Formats: sequence, C-alpha cells, structure tokens
Amino acid sequence: MSTVPSTPRAKTSATTPAATPTTTRVAGSHVLQASPHYATTRRHSLYGTEDRVVIDPGSRIWKVGFSGEGKPRDAFYADAKSHGSLWSWSRATDPVEKAEQDKLLEINLERCMRSVFHESLLADPKSRKVILVEHPLMPLYIKDMLARILFNNLQVPSISFASSHLLSLLSVGRITGLVLDCGHLESTALPIFAARPLFPQLRTTPLAGSRFSSHLSALLLLFGSYLPPPTSLSAAVNVPAANRTTRVPQEILTDAVIEDIKTRCCFVSGALYSPLNDARASSPPGDEPSEHDLPPSSDPAMSESEFSRGSIGQESAAESEFSIVSHPVNPNPGTSGGSRNENHLQVLANMYMRHSTATDLHIRVVPPVSQQTGTGRGTLVIPGWIRERAAEVLFEGGDVDESSVAEVILDALLKVPLDLRKILASSILITGGTAMLPGFIPRLHAELLRATAPLNNTPSIRSRPTYDRYAALRPLIPHFAILNNPAPVRLPSSSARANMNAGKAPAFTPSTMAWVGGSLAGALKTGGVEVAREKWDEADPAQIDQDDDVVMIAPPSEYAPRSVIPDWTRGPLPVGAPPAVASQLPPSPQAVGA
Repeated sequence: MSTVPSTPRAKTSATTPAATPTTTRVAGSHVLQASPHYATTRRHSLYGTEDRVVIDPGSRIWKVGFSGEGKPRDAFYADAKSHGSLWSWSRATDPVEKAEQDKLLEINLERCMRSVFHESLLADPKSRKVILVEHPLMPLYIKDMLARILFNNLQVPSISFASSHLLSLLSVGRITGLVLDCGHLESTALPIFAARPLFPQLRTTPLAGSRFSSHLSALLLLFGSYLPPPTSLSAAVNVPAANRTTRVPQEILTDAVIEDIKTRCCFVSGALYSPLNDARASSPPGDEPSEHDLPPSSDPAMSESEFSRGSIGQESAAESEFSIVSHPVNPNPGTSGGSRNENHLQVLANMYMRHSTATDLHIRVVPPVSQQTGTGRGTLVIPGWIRERAAEVLFEGGDVDESSVAEVILDALLKVPLDLRKILASSILITGGTAMLPGFIPRLHAELLRATAPLNNTPSIRSRPTYDRYAALRPLIPHFAILNNPAPVRLPSSSARANMNAGKAPAFTPSTMAWVGGSLAGALKTGGVEVAREKWDEADPAQIDQDDDVVMIAPPSEYAPRSVIPDWTRGPLPVGAPPAVASQLPPSPQAVGA
C-alpha cells in the first residue's frame, strides 16, 4: 500500500489549528504599520481614528496633518490665487460692510476647512477630533467662525484650542521660555513659565512679514530695474539691454512675485556699519550734500523706513523726478523739497551699495498687459544691496507703536518678575515664517546684545544724556541664549546656562514648530481647552418658541461669539498691590483701643 506524503498544510490541519506567524504580519503589514516617521505597531491614521487632526490656520499659510507625525501632511496658501491674507487686524466699522466682510471671510474659511479634510488629509471629519493651533491675539469672532464651521458644517466630535507659543515651546522639549512668533501680520513675544503662558506680559509689534513685503516692494519700485520683453527676435539681438532698461512697473510686483523674492533671494546681514562717515564720498560729484542729505543717525537701521516713505507717490515715471536706474533727473536736486528727499534716498542707496557684497539677481516675471505682445517674459533685476537691506526694517526700533523684534523681547523681559528674567533670557525661542530668513536668528541675538550694551553718556553743556531704556536688563547680557540659533556664539563672558541652551533645540523649521507641538500634544492625548460638540450645542444662542416649536436662529453677525470658546482676555487679572487709597485710611477704633 502506497503512502501519500503529507503536505505541511494537511499535517497542520490534522494536528493543530492554523496559526499565522505574528512576526511576519507585523513586519510586512500596512495595516499595523504606524506613521512613516515612527516604526511602531500603532494603527496608522489612515485606517484608525484615534489620531487627531492638527490644523494651524495662519492668515496666509495653513499647515495640516495628523497627530503623532513629525511634519505636516500639507501646507498651502489660504488664498491660492493671489497669495494674499484672509484676514487682517482691522475690521470695518459700518454694519453693512462688516456683515459683508464677515460673510466673505466665512466662505473662504469653509473652503479651506473642506480642503483640509477632503483634499489634503482624505479623512472623515465626523470621526476626527481636531486640535486648532490659535494665535494669542487671534480675534474672537474668527475663532468662533472656525468653530462654527467645524461643528455645524463638518460635524467634528470636538475641538481643542491650544496656544501656538506654548506648542512651539513644547516641540523643543521645554515648558519654560520666551517665545517670539514672527509671522505675517505681526511679531508677538510671550513669556511662558511652567507651561503657563503669561498673557499680561505679552508684547507685539506690526514689524513682521507684511511690513517686510511692503518695504521690499518699495525698494524695488525705487531702485530696481526692469527689462521688458523685446518686440521681436531681431530687437533682442540688436538692441542692448541697457537701452531697454526701465523702471519697475507696479503691476508685476504681485504678492506671488514678492513672496518668491522673499523666500529665494533675501537674507539678513549680520554686519553693522556706520554710513555717516561715507556720506560725502557717495554723494553725486559737484553736489555737496547738505545737512538734510546726510543719514539721520549713525545706526543704519534707523533710516530704513525712509525708503518706504519715499516710495509714496512714485506710482508712475511721469510724476517723479527720480530715476531709479541711474541718477536723479533734476540736475539741481536742492531746488524742491521732493527732489531733495529723492537725493537723500539716492545718497543712502549709494552708501549701502558700497558696503554690500551681494550680487544682483535676474528673475523672469510676467510682463504687464501692455507689454504682453513681446517675445517671452520680462526680467526683473534685483540689486544685491536690496536683497541684504530689505529685512533691516524688522530691526528698526525707537517707535512707540512699532518696536523692533528685539525690543519686543526686551519689553517682555521688563514686565516679567525679576526672578524669572534670567531663566527666560536664556531660553528664547524664535518661530514663524519670517524667522526663516537666512541670518535672522543670529542677527536678532546681536541686536539683543547691542540694545542692552552700556551707552556712552558723556554729559556736556549742549547735549542731554541719552535715556537708557534697558539699563535694568544689562545684567542679563551673559545669559542671553536662543534655543534654535543655528550659529550660536559662545562668548567667554556667557553663563553656563546660556552655553548649555544656545542652539540645542531640535532642527525643526521655525514655521512648523507650532504644528509639531500640536502633533505631540495630540499623540499624548493632551492639549488646550477641549470643546465637545454637545457643549457647543448647549451654548447655541437660538431662540426656541415652545408653543409653535419654531427655531429662530439669529444671523452670525448679530450675536456675540459663544461663551464656550476659550478667551484668555476674559480671565481674571492677577492680584496686584492694594490700592494706594486703602493705605491712607485712618485706623479703625478697635485697632486704636487694642
């Protein structure tokens, strides 16, 4: 009798039940594989719903993704066509105009939110909790609008509101520090101690990405040059480029072009020089510069806004006597006040050009409508000194309403308690998209040291001693350290804490630090104040008629935001010193008798 050899499958079924090797499934399965950034066995967010959706809604750029991952899944412009800003800090005062503005903003926010779930993440919003990264100064009506879209339109289970500054500090493994967020609309410095933001000590300035963009546009209109496309191929060969050079048309400097120049061409110079000694050497020949033609201060940053103010009224070439290509058209620039100002700008431009080593760049741009009949695109010539000097407007200080990015940090340190200054000064964190400029963080550290350096106050009969604004912070000079400084300078006088903290933060880009902190908070199942959908429905301001069972909901522009939205401005203020009047009251009779 012949015997049939048993196969492994028959032998297994006859003796023991079938079993699949666990190690093979774990190693090769895509279902049990976690995020591509982590080799764990946790279910991936594409198949499971325990991971939260982290949304960082900026005024221009949104960053979205799932918690537990090391970088966002997608980053996109909120206004994809013009690369503009969805909102600003100014709001219309007229009720009709305000309602129209709010309605348009709500439509754009809903479009962005639907794009997050249906295009960027491909996730069901009804089964996803959301972590919303909020700016401390985000208007409450925008937060209410975002919550209303997520709850009413997308029907998410809950929303956690988390401070962007606190999440940025959490991403580098710290709970105490001073965070400067240099974004598009404004730069904000917020001290944080033991994971508690000190909101009363918050300081802000409008010198940020928006001001940088407008200043760069003004510099290009004044001193840039433009080569229009030649009308024919023979003209491109025979006509020299110098003969075709014109001033820069304002139509080509769109938001997309300015953003491209900012991200690809500009950088921050770390060297400071005094242009006052070079003023006479750079003046036009035969024209001795007068007192008004000299720079107003030895500090070059003090004259940056002169270019922005000088560009007002330079809309067309016919209205201006100043040629941005070579020299002033008027041979006697001192005959009028406007031309004197233009000659003053030319003196400053010549001085900055002498001290700059950056090369000129040529960028292909879409020509204006009147020049689109030529062959090809136009060429925008960006002088090298503009690439280097454009960001100096961010470090221009001295104004009460427009402090520099270094001054907002120092002003915040002046407001915090004395025993926290040393700890916060040695744990400074810089975040935001504008802070990604090459050389921004090392230059900011140099500005902090320069602003707190001792002043040369030599009293004389004719001059007054200079007001030492940051004299109380001078003992902190050895303790200044920036956590994410890419090129930390360890001086011999620096303290041990500063040397230990400088440049020791993980190498996250400053623009994604807040999102990475939100991803970490979502993976740890923590975060800010969480608002559930049931709590949101209970705070519905709808007016219900019990007799007719008719629900009347007021328009969104006619009622205040719901009280469930967290707002730190409604919290109680910290208890301070007793009023001065209370200490002057006469003692009570009981105290006198005792």
